[in-house]
Amino acid sequence: MAVAALLAAAAAPAAAGTGGAPGVNDPYFPLAGNGGYDVQHYDLTLGYDPGTRHLDGRAVITARTTQRLNRFNLDLNGLTVTGITVDRAAASFHREGQELVVTPRNALAKGREFRATVTYAGIPQPVTDPDGSLDGWIPTDDGAFVAGEPQGAMTWFPANNHPLDKASYDFTVTVPQGRSAVANGVLLGQTTTGGRTTFRWRQSEPMAAYLATATVGTFKVEQYTTPGGLRIYNAVDPREAAAAAPVLRKLPSVLEWESGLFGPYPFRGAGAVVDHAPKVGYALETQSRPLYDRAPDLGTLVHESAHQWFGDSVSLTTWKDIWLNEGFATYAEWLYDEQHGGPSAQKTFDELYAEPADSEVWAFPPGDPGSGEHLFEAPVYSRGAMALHQLRRAVGDRTFFRILRAWATDHRDGHGTTAQFVHLAERQSGKDLGGLFHTWVGTAGKPSRP
Repeated sequence: MAVAALLAAAAAPAAAGTGGAPGVNDPYFPLAGNGGYDVQHYDLTLGYDPGTRHLDGRAVITARTTQRLNRFNLDLNGLTVTGITVDRAAASFHREGQELVVTPRNALAKGREFRATVTYAGIPQPVTDPDGSLDGWIPTDDGAFVAGEPQGAMTWFPANNHPLDKASYDFTVTVPQGRSAVANGVLLGQTTTGGRTTFRWRQSEPMAAYLATATVGTFKVEQYTTPGGLRIYNAVDPREAAAAAPVLRKLPSVLEWESGLFGPYPFRGAGAVVDHAPKVGYALETQSRPLYDRAPDLGTLVHESAHQWFGDSVSLTTWKDIWLNEGFATYAEWLYDEQHGGPSAQKTFDELYAEPADSEVWAFPPGDPGSGEHLFEAPVYSRGAMALHQLRRAVGDRTFFRILRAWATDHRDGHGTTAQFVHLAERQSGKDLGGLFHTWVGTAGKPSRP
């Protein structure tokens, strides 16, 4: 089913021709995203003062309706909306929790492209996820660590905040001179006037809202182009520079190695943002330029880089299938170790399988964590990788790597589900793999000895 059709289906609870649904019916985050339209592009203009933590924003959202709309919703948590226009005409609006409900002056016909402009301001606050972690616009001592998985995009711009709706982006971010603002894609330019610097970024390829960033800080910046023409932009907090340098030097070779396995790198820009945010406690695969809360080790760099294929280019249809992101990126770490003098993937598998039956790795099936509380726990990562290793053993290396490459190629810039991956694996291998995936992806508990 096409994205537009899925978004239209998500709007089913709303009366036909009235309003888009306040969510896309994701089983874990029912209010995430919105029905009735498909965003094509976000043009975000932001001004941020790290001293006061005040954000001024204007979002110009270009979208196409998937049904007739008298009103539609955007996801926005906190901040004060000062005005909205739809196709240059003032629109009325009201807030219902994280829902910004917009009523344009005239109804929008099905299939019509429209442009909504939202002006807003305030002190953005991160959201607390079901597992207790923070995401969104997280203030730091010199700026902000902006990481949106799974809910945080709505803390700093109005969005159709679900991976189902991907769009291209332009970012124009103004910060005090001496600070940098790092977003996704390629840097188009920067100018300094009156003690403030404006950075302009463009992410041309489709991107889910949670993968957007506009991280602000005092950074050492490194820019270069690889022999293959890939534009690298690294921004590193000086406090992390010494520890990060040896790992970041390996980034081009890691991306080249992953391209050899998974297919061409899917974006025009690459790089890393290494912030000094030790209280955050995680890294994120922000599209084209992963974001690290401290200097990463090599395994973390490999993991977040692999997400550029698995999670970013090929995105989730629902959060239930997050093992397609995390299991794949974790298995990329295993493969990297195996091919660079470390333990074999089989040895890593065996060490995990030795975990007792009451270990957390067997607590729930990676293909259905059960709630947002468990999205980032061991079964999704480790057992998800174990499922891929069992697939590799079942079909052989040649077919296995053909499956991975086909998955990344066939779904590039799009979405995927577990069922689609199983179907692909069966088609490529000519084998019935239903039992394997049921055991390793769909069932809780420790499987019998493989």
